[in-house]
Amino acid sequence: MSFVQILAATPWLAWTSAVVLGLAVGSFLNVVIERLPQMMHRAWQAQCAELNGEAPAHERFDLAYPRSHCPACKHPIAWRHNVPVFSWLVLRGRCAHCRAPISVQYPLVELAAAGLFAACLARFGVSWAALAAMGFCAACLALAVIDLRTSLLPDALTLPLLWAGLFVNLWGLFAPLSHAVIGAMAGYGVLWAVYWIFRLATGKEGMGYGDFKLLAAIGAWLGWLSLPLVMVAASLVGIVVAGGLLLLGRIRRGQPLPFGPYLAAAGVAGLLGGDAWAKLLAW
Repeated sequence: MSFVQILAATPWLAWTSAVVLGLAVGSFLNVVIERLPQMMHRAWQAQCAELNGEAPAHERFDLAYPRSHCPACKHPIAWRHNVPVFSWLVLRGRCAHCRAPISVQYPLVELAAAGLFAACLARFGVSWAALAAMGFCAACLALAVIDLRTSLLPDALTLPLLWAGLFVNLWGLFAPLSHAVIGAMAGYGVLWAVYWIFRLATGKEGMGYGDFKLLAAIGAWLGWLSLPLVMVAASLVGIVVAGGLLLLGRIRRGQPLPFGPYLAAAGVAGLLGGDAWAKLLAW
């Protein structure tokens, strides 16, 4: 009996595996969220140095090195202090070495990943579709948080997500392949057109190219038929959130806000929505 068959025959083990995997992946996503923008910044600095005829820095910095450490005191984090959620609670959100506060983002991302993985299992059962959906949700979660923090949607995440969507739909896992290809094209093209219409009308940039690539990736996963509802849902939620922040005085009128988190959330909703999402499409 294969491991997949064991999971299918043992529901409690399947649910436990999904949650534990989600917590572990969420812990890794925190590393991606923290380091990938820094890696991009260092790459830009190296390119500028080369253009200026300067020697670029050769200090290694990637997702694996240096090892996890406290952002404040740089002290390496012991394995027992790196257990998802549990360690943060035991340490009461502070570094074990210098007692500097540790952002609540870390346990929240881990819990969000665990919840999304459990939702994928509930939606697709023990299957390859569930595993693929977990990958999609993990990428969208990382992109949403990075965009919220930095207003960046890294190509290192959006482009592999797009190609992964086309790959899984070679077998029609979530949409027919023709729908996935058209979805990728339409997802990029629609926002590209909106960008240029807005820029020509106002002289300002309304969004970044990362938003085009993210919607193209969502189209590759869900197919072109889901794109109108994804766009409407993302736009409505974005308007409501922006209006609330404006009323609360948290932002100024005309201040740019990231659109990626709303696109990512709508994409996840489209993937996990099932019959409810299909009914909205039909309506």
